[in-house]
Amino acid sequence: MRPVALILGFKTLWVLAFSSLSNTLAVNNSGRWWGIINVASSTNLLTDSKNVHLVLDPSLQLLSRKQRKLIRQNPGVLHSISSGLQSAIKECKWQFRNRRWNCPTTQGPHIFGKIVNRGCRETAFIFAITSAGVTHSVARSCSEGSIESCTCDYRRRGPGGPDWHWGGCSDNVDFGRVFGREFVDSNEKGRDLRFLMNLHNNEAGRMTVFSEMRQECKCHGMSGSCTVKTCWMRLPTFRTVGDFLKDRFDGASRVIYGNKGSNRASRVEGPHLEPENPAHKPPSPHDLVYFEKSPNFCTYSGKMGTAGTAGRFCNSSSPALDGCELLCCGRGYRTRTQRVTERCNCTFHWCCHVSCLNCTNIQVLHECL
Repeated sequence: MRPVALILGFKTLWVLAFSSLSNTLAVNNSGRWWGIINVASSTNLLTDSKNVHLVLDPSLQLLSRKQRKLIRQNPGVLHSISSGLQSAIKECKWQFRNRRWNCPTTQGPHIFGKIVNRGCRETAFIFAITSAGVTHSVARSCSEGSIESCTCDYRRRGPGGPDWHWGGCSDNVDFGRVFGREFVDSNEKGRDLRFLMNLHNNEAGRMTVFSEMRQECKCHGMSGSCTVKTCWMRLPTFRTVGDFLKDRFDGASRVIYGNKGSNRASRVEGPHLEPENPAHKPPSPHDLVYFEKSPNFCTYSGKMGTAGTAGRFCNSSSPALDGCELLCCGRGYRTRTQRVTERCNCTFHWCCHVSCLNCTNIQVLHECL
C-alpha cells in the first residue's frame, strides 16, 4: 500500500505543480499583446512576394498565432490596434492622475507592470479601457477607410423619422466589437476566476463603446434651412468612454467563482461570476468586476509592483484624493518654488505674424515625502 500511496502522493504534487504553472503562464499571457505598442510601426509591416498582402514581421512574437492571423487577414488593422492602445494608456493616466495609483507604465511587453497579475479594481480598469481602445479605434478606422476588410456601417439607410433619414457614414462599431473580441480575448485561457474576470472586463469595455454611440445629423435645405436631415451613428469621444469606465471603477463589483449546473430555476450554466455578497445583484455586462483587495499604493513594493507616492506633486489646499494629506498617505510633504517662463500677451499682426512676450512666474510646488 505504501508504494501506491507514495505514487498517488507524487501524482497529486505533480498535478498541483502543473496547475500552479498553468495559472502563472495564463497570468503572464493575459494582456501580453499590449507590448506591441513599442513595436507596431510601419517597419513591422512587410509586403509578400506579390506586393499584394501585408504580412506581420516575425519580430512581433508578443502576439498569439490567432492574433497574427487576424492582422494578416485585415491589412491596416495593426496601426489601428496600436493607436487604440495609445489612447487607452493616455486615458488611463488622465483618469487616475490624482490618485495614489496613477496608471504607471514601463517599457517592454508588460507595460502596466505587476498590477495586472492581481485581481483588483485597477486591473479591471486596465483590461476594460484597453479593450475599449481597440474597439473604438478599429471602428473609427473602418469608416476612415484605413482597414481594407471593413468600411462604414451602411446598414442604416432610408427613412428614419418625419424630418430626417438615415445616410452618411456610420462608424462600424459592430466590426470593432467583433474584431476586438476575437483579438483581445484570444490570450485569455482557462476557466478560473481570473480568466472570467478578464473576459468580463474586456467585454465591459466594448459594451461601453457600443452603448455610448450617438446619432449625428446634418441639415439640408435652401438658404440654410433644415428642411430635412441626414443622420448617422457616431462613436463617442474616448474621453466619454473613459469617464464612463471610471464611474464603473468606483462602483465595481467584488465577485467570486460560481459553477452551478443549469436547472429550471436558473439559466446559469458552467463557470460564471457571482457577487461576493449574496445580497447584491449579479454584475451587469457594463459593470467592472474584481475579486481581490487593492494595495494601498502608498509605498514602493517590488513584489506588489507599486511605485508608491513619494515624489508625487499634491494640492495642499484640497481635501480630495489629490490633496497632500491623502496622496502623501500622511507622510507629509515638502514645498519648493520654481521659476517658469512662458509666452504671453500674444498679438496677431496682419498678415501673418504672431508676436509674444516672455512672462516669468513663480510656481509653488508641494511634493510628497
